[in-house]
Amino acid sequence: MQILHGRPVADKVLAEVKAGVAALKQKTGVEPTLAVILVGEDPASQIYVRLKKRAADEVGIGSRDFLFPQGCTQVELLETIRGINADPALHGILLQLPLPKGMDEDQAVATIAPEKDADGLHPMSLGNLLGGKPTAIPCTPAGCLEILDHYGIPIEGADAVVVGRSRLVGKPLAQLLLARHATVTMCHTRTRDLVEHCRRADILIAAMGVAGFVKADMVKPGAAVLDVGITRTDAGLMGDVAPEVREVAGWLAPIPGGVGPMTIALLLRNAVEAAERRAGI
Repeated sequence: MQILHGRPVADKVLAEVKAGVAALKQKTGVEPTLAVILVGEDPASQIYVRLKKRAADEVGIGSRDFLFPQGCTQVELLETIRGINADPALHGILLQLPLPKGMDEDQAVATIAPEKDADGLHPMSLGNLLGGKPTAIPCTPAGCLEILDHYGIPIEGADAVVVGRSRLVGKPLAQLLLARHATVTMCHTRTRDLVEHCRRADILIAAMGVAGFVKADMVKPGAAVLDVGITRTDAGLMGDVAPEVREVAGWLAPIPGGVGPMTIALLLRNAVEAAERRAGI
């Protein structure tokens, strides 16, 4: 069984992003800049934002913080997003999710200008993905494909099963796999014979957020298994894939160290591509 380490793949993407930033600055004098919006004091969100800002700094992408305390109103948030949309010096928008309870995430995401959508979650971005048009691609699903490609795992013609149907991962990931000519089955908590669906998968991607849900008897021997779900437990962070799956799978992208490092790298790639489009490159 081979571990699918995400860090070397992310480092490769970040090196390409850094080269793209340098080329853009040389050609146009434009420094790609990311607007980072954080609402509330959630510790996990604060950590994620710091990691993203650090990575942006390392590849030469500027960032500007828009930090709001708990209790920020929906109106304040939307006004800020509209102001960023209108600012030509800001090329991409990162709205850290989840928002505090009571705020309308769908409305906030839809208010982001599609051309500045660094997360690839705007309805227009998702629509373009469905239609096979060029667009910002959601970062975690894109990271899954980058890992499969890096390690030479065939996608075309493969039976791929995605367990989880969220807007952030499951649904866009299914579209990306279809575009690469995989035969895709989407499963969820109400799927009948879920175990049998999983057992047929050449590529099994777990994105439910249920710790240890995928057991060894659910995995086809030699399959490629990507663990995307993360759950905080008393024992620490756990993925959707139980440890004993290592005894059956041919490849495994684990939690931590698998798909996780890819998310930030691809967010930054989306930001640079947005700056390039604005510069006409």
